[in-house]
Amino acid sequence: MATMSSKERIMRMYRHEEADRVPIMDVPWAGTIRRWHREGMPEGVDWIDYFDLDKTAEIWVNNSPRYPYSVLEETDRYVIYTTEWGVTQKSFKVEDSTPEHLKYTITTPEAWEEAKARMKFSEDRIDWNYLKNNYDRWIAEDRWITGNFWFGFDVTHSHMVGTETLLVAMYEEPEWVMDMFDTFLSLDIELFDRIWDAGYRFDCVTWPDDMGYKNSLFFSNEMYRELLKPFHKRAVDWAHEHGCVVRLHSCGDVMERVDDLMDIGIDALNPLEVKAGMKPVELKRKYGDRLTLHGGINAVLWDKKDEIIESIRETVPVLKENGGYIFASDHSIPNSVSLENMTAIINEVKRVGKYD
Repeated sequence: MATMSSKERIMRMYRHEEADRVPIMDVPWAGTIRRWHREGMPEGVDWIDYFDLDKTAEIWVNNSPRYPYSVLEETDRYVIYTTEWGVTQKSFKVEDSTPEHLKYTITTPEAWEEAKARMKFSEDRIDWNYLKNNYDRWIAEDRWITGNFWFGFDVTHSHMVGTETLLVAMYEEPEWVMDMFDTFLSLDIELFDRIWDAGYRFDCVTWPDDMGYKNSLFFSNEMYRELLKPFHKRAVDWAHEHGCVVRLHSCGDVMERVDDLMDIGIDALNPLEVKAGMKPVELKRKYGDRLTLHGGINAVLWDKKDEIIESIRETVPVLKENGGYIFASDHSIPNSVSLENMTAIINEVKRVGKYD
């Protein structure tokens, strides 16, 4: 089969058709890329080009309350600062650390009303220069272009109000929670309508909404159907009305929620976190003719060459049957993965992921 462009290859997966090979779309940590450069990947060379992987592009907007960013304290070990979402965070300067959330501004419905008043449409929430400077090249290279929404349970608890506050509010103050979901999504749609009307097109709409952790969900399916599912459905409908496919990124074990996700028309699910309890092969057997699977290769194994190669050989041939699969780790590529291992992984995926 002739070599395909990234856009054609990925679109065939969403159509559940075979391509020249499975697409490869993943996200290395910043420290992972630095490690690869130290180990021989030429400086100034993008890792996508180095491994000859699928070319993608992303469009983002700013739907935050736009609280002022301010550095409160900085040492040689960390920096404490406030975000546009009103959160005080502590970021450590060691490689690839996770920020610590110290304080939230929006912890009550009253505080939310002040934040909501700041979340109004304006043209400068769109990076028009970025689009003008890059879009024609994306089209010329036949890249897969994604529009990134930002709403839902995950971003609300992790970026704005805090996990405990949101989970309690989902029980005690559901109207407040739904108003936050609605406000985030409504501004997303208004901004992406403006981008679309300006002539910029994208192939996929995606958003992150981690609804599970290891072996469980953060909240019940009944609560999902009442509070969040209507907004997921609204985002899916908007995307489909614009001819885009929909990919949901939801970490943790969300096996028990897939029926609901299929019900609203989700086209692809990512990252299929095996180490949390996800079962990609089972998903393939149950939903493989309707749901594109993206990920599902245990990131814990990627620094163990023999084990990860064996996992790829066992899993990828099953997941790629009749299209509907995009290769990736089950979250992202950690900095424990050497350039040697990554090279072996990519070579093996291209070998077993090839269609006749």
